[in-house]
Amino acid sequence: MASVLGLLEAREKEVREEIAGLRDEAERVQAALGDAERALQQLVDDARMTVAEVLAGPPSVVTEPAESAVAGSAVPRRDAGRAAQILAPDYHRILSVLESEAGREGMRCRQMAVALGLEAVLVKVEGLQAKAKRLVERGWALQVRPWVFTALVVASG
Repeated sequence: MASVLGLLEAREKEVREEIAGLRDEAERVQAALGDAERALQQLVDDARMTVAEVLAGPPSVVTEPAESAVAGSAVPRRDAGRAAQILAPDYHRILSVLESEAGREGMRCRQMAVALGLEAVLVKVEGLQAKAKRLVERGWALQVRPWVFTALVVASG
C-alpha cells in the first residue's frame, strides 16, 4: 500500500504538470490574440485607405504630385515622368523588390514577404497581395500569372 506522503507527492506532481500545460496554452492563446489584433488593425487600415480612395473619386483637378509620399497615402496612377519615389514607402519597397533580379520573372506574395524581411504569415502575405494588386491597377506593376507579380518594364527611348 502506498504511503500518504507518496500519494500527496504524486498528486502535487500531477497538479504542477497541469499548471505547466495551462501556462503553455495561455502563451499560445496570447500569441494568437496578438496575431488577430494585428490582422484586425491591418484590415481597418486597408479599409480606411480604400474608403478614402473611393470617396475621393476620379481626380477632377490634377495637382502637382509631391516629391515623396508618406505612409498611408493613396497610390497614384503611373504617368510619364512620375518616378517611383512618389509612392508611399511600403509601395516603393514592394516595387523595388519586384524590380530586383529575383522579381524579374515574377514573385508570389510569400516570396515578396521574405524579400522584404517580413514574416511569411497569412496576414502579411494578404496585405502584400492587396498592395501588389493596387500597384497593378495603377500601372506600376504587372500580374503575370494568378498571384504572381512583377514590375512594369517601361521601354525607354
